[in-house]
Amino acid sequence: MSPSGQGVPFAGILALPQDAVDRPLAGLARDYPDGHRTGRHSHGRAQLLYATAGVMRIATDAAGFIVPPGRALWVPAGLAHAVTMQGQVAMRALLLRADAAAAGPQATAVLAVSPLLRELILAACAEPPEWDPAGRAGHVAALILDEIARAPTLPLGVPAVRDLRLRRLAEALQADPASPLTLEGWAEASGATARTLTRLFRRETGMSFGRWRQTLRLVEAAALLAQGMPPARAAAAVGYASASAFGAAFRATFGVTPGGVAQATRGAGQP
Repeated sequence: MSPSGQGVPFAGILALPQDAVDRPLAGLARDYPDGHRTGRHSHGRAQLLYATAGVMRIATDAAGFIVPPGRALWVPAGLAHAVTMQGQVAMRALLLRADAAAAGPQATAVLAVSPLLRELILAACAEPPEWDPAGRAGHVAALILDEIARAPTLPLGVPAVRDLRLRRLAEALQADPASPLTLEGWAEASGATARTLTRLFRRETGMSFGRWRQTLRLVEAAALLAQGMPPARAAAAVGYASASAFGAAFRATFGVTPGGVAQATRGAGQP
């Protein structure tokens, strides 16, 4: 799947039973096989997409996101997106009514999931859609909204590109993040000048090519780490010759070491 949802047919609004309940939020628990694709669709309610196992790749028109265990993606209501499962994915999602969705960000964002929020998500998914507002589920829902409101956002998204030349470049780099080609090399391969590609990257992503590529490499590395790849191998797989340089760049971007991602992934998968 490309870093954006472009080129994926839009299946329209995907109606779920949780959309119809008169509750601030409702849980949705589904397991998916490796490689499963949802197709491009939207929902009438905001979603918090979380998985206790596996990695989810979510593409929107604006960006591509990687969501490993221990992280969640906030998807505003009505936003077209497509999800690809990497590994066996145990998804535990929340659908939020408009008033409850005010607790979350206004735009799509990856959120850090605290141990408390993780347990609350699992508890909500174990409740029936028409849960008792005066009972335990009502307290769980209230705590969920508090935790969402205070959850830090994480830079696990890669800005999408629209120009056909940039899309070819982006798809090639996603397939091989370690490619050593410089911008000049990509320009020769795409039939455009390096100056043109530089201008297009700035206009479409707000980033230089170098920064965009580093973002892609680090996000792809996060996916590899979440699947159990050792940090040194993940570094090499995305094009870092030095494990120490990779570790420094990763920590500067995500605020955690590569080893910390593996630890968080193991914690997220605990029953």
